[in-house]
Amino acid sequence: MIKYAALFTVLFCLNAFAQQSHHNLIIGTYTNSCASDGMYVYDFDTETGEAQLKASTKNIVNPSFLTFSTDKKFVYSVNENGNDSQVSAFRFYSDSGNLQFLNSKSSEGNDPCHITNDDTNVLVANYSGGNITVFGKNADGTIATYKQIMKHQAKRADDAKVEPSHMHMVQITSDRKHVVASDLGKDFLYVYKYNPNEKSNILELDQFLSFKKGMGPRHFTFSADGKTIYLLNELDGSLFVLSFVDGEFKVVQETTVVERKFRGKTSAADIHLSADGKFLYATNRGDANTISCFEVKPNGKLKLVQTVSTLGKGPRNFAIDPSGRFLLVAHQYSNEVVIFSIDSATGILTDSGKRIALCSPVCLVFE
Repeated sequence: MIKYAALFTVLFCLNAFAQQSHHNLIIGTYTNSCASDGMYVYDFDTETGEAQLKASTKNIVNPSFLTFSTDKKFVYSVNENGNDSQVSAFRFYSDSGNLQFLNSKSSEGNDPCHITNDDTNVLVANYSGGNITVFGKNADGTIATYKQIMKHQAKRADDAKVEPSHMHMVQITSDRKHVVASDLGKDFLYVYKYNPNEKSNILELDQFLSFKKGMGPRHFTFSADGKTIYLLNELDGSLFVLSFVDGEFKVVQETTVVERKFRGKTSAADIHLSADGKFLYATNRGDANTISCFEVKPNGKLKLVQTVSTLGKGPRNFAIDPSGRFLLVAHQYSNEVVIFSIDSATGILTDSGKRIALCSPVCLVFE
């Protein structure tokens, strides 16, 4: 009897370990450039870097950016499709990987390119529409009627005309007191007071930071304590370190993802910190197709460690797996996700040799 109990314990532990090393990975794609079903769910092994397809959606148009609900029961996606752009809600079944379509709403702005949510709201950044739409959430996970559309007509003092907004990212701070958004068109970074439970004035503009024209603020990420923002600018590849205390910005450092001898088109894309906060990674598309690794110093400033090829074209989005062992880069134009191994001590990336072949992958989200 004791032998059977011991065997059961061993098998239980092995099964638990196996479950811990396997995580669902959802990939959003563009469906109008090649044969794609929309969203794909893979079982990703954090021990080996292998990915096995579990499920995919059908007839979902251009789910180019995705976000999980806090409890991981729902997935929200944009449907980037010009005048017909929408946002959609799905029920996620972790065991099977199936995504059950729940409902869609007009994004109330063309070409949404970023989406985030909390327990109360779904927020969408509309690139061509130049606005942010705030939707309510129903108890069943569906998206409710929009509560607010936030658009700005501000212009610089030296501008002869109002430049169009191109909202590129919107993010709720961890304390839920503010929302930060990047405007690639106006070269602004906005801070809003966040009133999540209000019926209409959910976002109230608090302040904005103006950058040099033509930089193109795109994506940003917060330090774990929320007091530092790392901002990547698409058009010139500059990378800013900003202190963010009590809703106030201050520029701490400016660096770049563009190599000194590089000559060609720059199109910086995505930025993420490692889970331990020791390293920051950022991609550059255009003619470069590179990813840079920076060491994060104790004061939050950055020191370049490495810039390497992403081994594909159009590194749109990337993600670090929950174990921190692998970094996956989605290549929009070469139709492949390239999987790099991460040296946890140095942050340096090396090619694992593992790939996921997929039509126009653009967004990677781990459960």
